[in-house]
Amino acid sequence: MTSDDFSSARHTPRRDLESSSAATVSAGPGPGPAPADLLRRLRARGAADPVTHVERVPARAGVPAPWPSWASAELRAAFTRRGVVAPWQHQAEAANLAYEGQHVIVATGTASGKSLAYQLPALATLLADPRATVLYLAPTKALAADQLRAVAALELEGVRPACYDGDTPRTEREWIRRHSRFVLTNPDMLHHGILPGHAQWSGFLRRLAYVVIDECHTYRGVFGSHVAHVLRRLRRQCARFGATPVFVLASATSGDPATAAGRLTGLPVTAVTEDASPRGGVTFALWEPPLLPPDSSAASQVPPQATGEHDELHQVRRSALRETADLLADTVAEGVRTLAFVRSRKGAEVVAANARRALDDAVPGLGDRVAAYRGGYLREERRELERALLHGDLLGLASTNALELGVDLVGLDAVLICGYPGTRASLWQQAGRAGRSGQEALAVLVARDDPLDTYLVHHPEAIFGAPVEATVLDPANPYVLAPQLACAAVEAPLTPADLVLFGEGAKEAVDELVAAGALRQRPTGWYWRHWERPEVDLRGEGGAPVAVVESSTGRLLGTVDGSSSHFLLHSGAVYLHQGVSYVVDQLDLADGCALVRAEEPDWSTHARDVTDLSVVSVRSYVDAGPVGMFLGEVDVTSQVVSYQRRRIATGEVIDTRPLDLPSRELRTVAVWFTLSPQSLALAGVQPADVPGALHAAEHAAIGLLPLMATCDRWDIGGLSTALHPDTEAPTVFVYDGHPGGAGFAERAYGTAAAWLRATRDAIAECGCEAGCPSCVQSPKCGNGNNPLSKPDAIRVLDVVLTNLPD
Repeated sequence: MTSDDFSSARHTPRRDLESSSAATVSAGPGPGPAPADLLRRLRARGAADPVTHVERVPARAGVPAPWPSWASAELRAAFTRRGVVAPWQHQAEAANLAYEGQHVIVATGTASGKSLAYQLPALATLLADPRATVLYLAPTKALAADQLRAVAALELEGVRPACYDGDTPRTEREWIRRHSRFVLTNPDMLHHGILPGHAQWSGFLRRLAYVVIDECHTYRGVFGSHVAHVLRRLRRQCARFGATPVFVLASATSGDPATAAGRLTGLPVTAVTEDASPRGGVTFALWEPPLLPPDSSAASQVPPQATGEHDELHQVRRSALRETADLLADTVAEGVRTLAFVRSRKGAEVVAANARRALDDAVPGLGDRVAAYRGGYLREERRELERALLHGDLLGLASTNALELGVDLVGLDAVLICGYPGTRASLWQQAGRAGRSGQEALAVLVARDDPLDTYLVHHPEAIFGAPVEATVLDPANPYVLAPQLACAAVEAPLTPADLVLFGEGAKEAVDELVAAGALRQRPTGWYWRHWERPEVDLRGEGGAPVAVVESSTGRLLGTVDGSSSHFLLHSGAVYLHQGVSYVVDQLDLADGCALVRAEEPDWSTHARDVTDLSVVSVRSYVDAGPVGMFLGEVDVTSQVVSYQRRRIATGEVIDTRPLDLPSRELRTVAVWFTLSPQSLALAGVQPADVPGALHAAEHAAIGLLPLMATCDRWDIGGLSTALHPDTEAPTVFVYDGHPGGAGFAERAYGTAAAWLRATRDAIAECGCEAGCPSCVQSPKCGNGNNPLSKPDAIRVLDVVLTNLPD
């Protein structure tokens, strides 16, 4: 039995970065080369051309519209002072709908000015009605802070905008509750602070005119399902105070935005999708790192404090992290202000560190113009990095997706995307960070050695010719619905009308809460029975964040989400923060704290885990003769059991050390297929090769599922076995990595034929002989990518596709 846990750590090998030539280094931002010229220079620096496709996204003229008649002269003058002469057509359309009282979502491209679409009606109402209030929700603190700057810069009397989040000093919170009329916050604070304290917010909620939900496409999976119920709780409290606010949502371009917005809010929503804003041209390159020379070994690619993308894999291509670090150094050397998106926190640190090292080798001190940015930094660090990038003190920034969303990064010329970010919506969102002032921009997707990335750089039509995915969320998930109903009951007793508000499954969830002793039914409703509030993690990250503390000084370095702590902060693990290496002395899960000491070891660490899975129930299935396709509930048990230490210089395994960490149990939703042994034998798969065939097919299927669902491979897990005790047949499972499921397995089941055909094509088209990271090897395999059989995986999928109906 082989398994792949969705939350495994990520470690990416790299090799020494070639320094940029001093003759090409610019000391500061200048006009820089045109995107096409810059791309030519980048392509010419290697022996082989790494670019598989260049897409030219043409510039587009804008279509303006007149100011709405209800927008006061004061408001129009404020926007004019900020350079907005008139709204674009889509901004005016969405603003008019919202001002007329319709719930609306504006789903247009990056930098299309979605903020004006909700600022216009919201601010017009605040100016016309001195008692009205507005609540703005952003998925990140950085975006809320950026919007606060934008609203405050309008200098409108009486609006009094303010951020209310975890970073807000307690001395300011009372003033905000009493006096601010435009409160900017996030779903976490709404859930943990505002709704539980609704009595203190009664004045604000009673007068609430608009609820703005920015970047709502990010509310997907379990997080989105939780936020959907937080919004229903907000609507419930507003109704108790006599308010019925209008919801205005902003989203990146997405499939069926009206349906997704309706599922998120529980309300009928009108979509505005025709983008009328002007856009600078974008040169978009797909970049595949070069193959290593035949005599290169995986050892030559292993970096200090490796970042977890490849574990024990034989490195066929140069690391995407290494390639991105080179490109970042090269663009900064050209004087081009560049943002590099990296998928993991440690990866962002490594890219920034390598780019700094290369630049300092060429021009001492130039490396100071590059930094890393990621979640887990302290507030002061985040704000200083944002300021430095906006003011040009930094030329290059390696960031996680913390800077993907709407933060206005004016002046950026290029974006590097290290690995496909999981969805086309995120890809275009990240690419759109450059060129926001209408100038030409360069975007480069650097492919990882990964089945999906390899498929995409050789099938550009899957990126540039395909519609953006629909957002997937499931508010009926009982693991989400029951805790949210418990939170609602704490805020006010539940009534039958509330069950209608919370939707499908609410009555069943309430009955279970009553049976568990959490609620007591009275003639007037259902009452919460305990003194303390239920602990509910909106983001489904497996518990509260773990604080990383330097043991010698007591200094808080940052935080790591609970689900990753077993992999990243186990005793003996190497942890990176701002380019400085630390070794974990102790992980205290009970107190949520990891004690670390500064050290530069000559080894890296790689956690290993084991997984088991059992079938609980079958929701739906397709009987296709020798093949069965199933959707149902499963129980997954996983445990980090050990870690390896490996020499940085050689990749040599020093030792394997046991770990005593608790196992984790997960009840979730899975899609799985079974095959009869006879069908495999007829296809030429020998019994001894069945485990490797299924394992390889499982890896590739996990890698390609993001083509069909708004997920990435870190949201899902898998397991394959030649004989599973519950199915009594050779079986491949792919499951959601969140309690109760996140909707991804359902999407896979509904598109099984297309999903597995793309999987089969990705394996068959890969040029390797025996399997590589570009097709069947996985960066998170709990079994060290053994056994694997690439040719037999193709035979397995041929059997499935031959029998499975379209």
